[in-house]
Formats: sequence, structure tokens, C-alpha cells
Amino acid sequence: MEISGGITASLAGRYASALYELASEQGFVAAVESDLEKLSAAIRESDDLAGLIRNPLVTREAAGRAVDGVAALLGLSQTTRNFLGVLAGNRRLSALPDVIRAFFTIAAAMRGEVTAEVTTAHPLDDAQLAALTAKLQARESGRTVKLKTTVDPEILGGLVVKIGSQMIDSSIRTRLNSLAQAMKA
Repeated sequence: MEISGGITASLAGRYASALYELASEQGFVAAVESDLEKLSAAIRESDDLAGLIRNPLVTREAAGRAVDGVAALLGLSQTTRNFLGVLAGNRRLSALPDVIRAFFTIAAAMRGEVTAEVTTAHPLDDAQLAALTAKLQARESGRTVKLKTTVDPEILGGLVVKIGSQMIDSSIRTRLNSLAQAMKA
């Protein structure tokens, strides 16, 4: 499986690809995706969990017990719990955030979706989001585009869109920086 410019070539990509194939065979892709969303949120919100997965001094057994406890607490499926056990057993828990991102990329690609990361200076309303989605879908040859929006007042205005490795930067900050560079020349 070769998705999104060779994502499966990385360590995280290989693990994500294996998990996707297993989940697909079992018909549990949506459940595993939901599990990984919960797990990703838990890693972001818990310094202890983030520290655990990155700590090389924690033994395989202790890491396995800890992540199984977290998985039980989060109500994760057995498929995801078993996968976390494999990561712990192989001392690869530190790659978990990258594995999660790679899994989402693979699952979206298999559904014919693409994610556009959109940064704006101010939140967009529903009409603006719908118009932007329509324009990006036309640009992406009709593929379904899912928007992931963030607000960053530092860009001053306009927007920055990132789809895969492509970036469209129409922010006022970038335009001002370009103007400043041109004036120096």
C-alpha cells in the first residue's frame, strides 16, 4: 500500500499501515479511527501519558500494563488495545503520535478524502467554510475535502491552506513580509 507520497515508508507509516490493514480486514476501521482520536486527545491533555510514551526507562512490561490501563479507561476496542501492546512490546510507544497521524492519512486516502489545514486570523462562519470547502474540492479534482481549522491572529488577515505538502499562503503577514523584502532590494 503506497499512500500519500510514500507515507508507508516510515516506521510510523509501516505500523499505521499494518493497523489499517488489520482493522479493514475486521471491518473496524471506523472504530479504530475513533479509538485513535480518543488516544490522541488523551496524549495532548495528559502530560503523564505523553511522558510515559516517550520515557525510554520504562520497561516493556510496565509500558504495556500502563497503556492497557489507559486503553481500558478510554474504552478502546480490543484491536486498538492489542496494537498498543505490540507498540509497547517493541518499544515503539514514542512513535504513537506519528502512527496516529499516519493512520488518519491512510484512512482518509482510502475513502478518497483529503484534509486541508486552514489557518485564519479570525474564525470563519458556516457560509465561508462551505465556500472554501467547495473551492478546495474543485481544486482537488472533486475529492472530498475535510477542513481542519485553526485561528492565528499573527497572520493578520487572509488565510493559509495546507493540503499534503502543498501550501497556499494568502496571509497579510506574508504579503507584508514580501513587500518589505522587495523594498530592501
